[in-house]
Amino acid sequence: MSLFDRDKSAGRLPVSLMTGFLGSGKTTLVNRLLRQPGMADSAVIVNEFGDVPLDHLLVEAVAGEVLVLPSGCICCAVRSDVETTLRDLLARREAGLVPPFARVLIETTGLADPAPLVQLLLANPLILHSYRLDAVVATVDALHGADQLARHAESVKQVAIADRLVLTKADLATTAVVDALRDRLHRLNPAAPIFHALQGEIDPDRLFGAGLHDPSRPVPDTVRWLALDAFAGVRHDPAVQAVCLQADAPLDWMALSAWLAGLRAARGPDLLRVKGILDIAGEATPLAVHGVHHVFHPPTLLAAWPPGPRRSALVMIGRDLDRAALEPGWRAAVAA
Repeated sequence: MSLFDRDKSAGRLPVSLMTGFLGSGKTTLVNRLLRQPGMADSAVIVNEFGDVPLDHLLVEAVAGEVLVLPSGCICCAVRSDVETTLRDLLARREAGLVPPFARVLIETTGLADPAPLVQLLLANPLILHSYRLDAVVATVDALHGADQLARHAESVKQVAIADRLVLTKADLATTAVVDALRDRLHRLNPAAPIFHALQGEIDPDRLFGAGLHDPSRPVPDTVRWLALDAFAGVRHDPAVQAVCLQADAPLDWMALSAWLAGLRAARGPDLLRVKGILDIAGEATPLAVHGVHHVFHPPTLLAAWPPGPRRSALVMIGRDLDRAALEPGWRAAVAA
């Protein structure tokens, strides 16, 4: 009998976070996305309706803080907290009070730390029943992004946690400035693809579907999710480092979980994002682990291994991470 639950993502709605520093074009990006036909079955959560210029799109106020747009999208403002808003939105959907939606976008404020929302989507049992984390998308101002990264820890964290990075206003910056910023972004987060958006225009397919769980695939694309090749030869950034640990032999779960628990207790604030696909002794399929700071999603067994050899890989992005200090605990789990 397995210690772990099987993946149940097929029946859960994907949620993506739209983050980015003040003035980085996040609101413009969201507004453009809502106009695209492929996004018509979306629900969007904003802090205030005034944050997104939707006046010309408004069709009707369904109830209280929920609006329905001509495209079919649903827009609602945060009530007491995002958890309550998500649960209320789902209740309205099930009661037929709003059009059915297939995904949720949450736009954060420019100074917001996205980590608490990621933690909510990874570990809150009331949310996990119906929703799953898809992508964290961060916008970066090509003209001012380098200065914002140098001055504001929030900007660095938004970039480091993201699954997708979107450069905005690149047409206003020189090629040298854009290239230098892209290099810094890649050092902060090697696994995140960097896209350009002019006036917020970008194909939604490039931004979403970044999560491990894709109901359309019988076998999760673990290679894309971990993006191990992106870390090869990357120079460390002084602010944030990435460490990849790998093993060809099966891991002992008790030894590994004890090491991870100690690491989360001692270094939780410094662990910005942790992703792993693990070959656990006694299990026929891979185990996925995913966390932000000290909060982790319950370990989940995937349907099957992808083609190729079974190999464990754990990716950590965080502050002051020392590979030499991390490797003994990892090796102990392999040797146990």
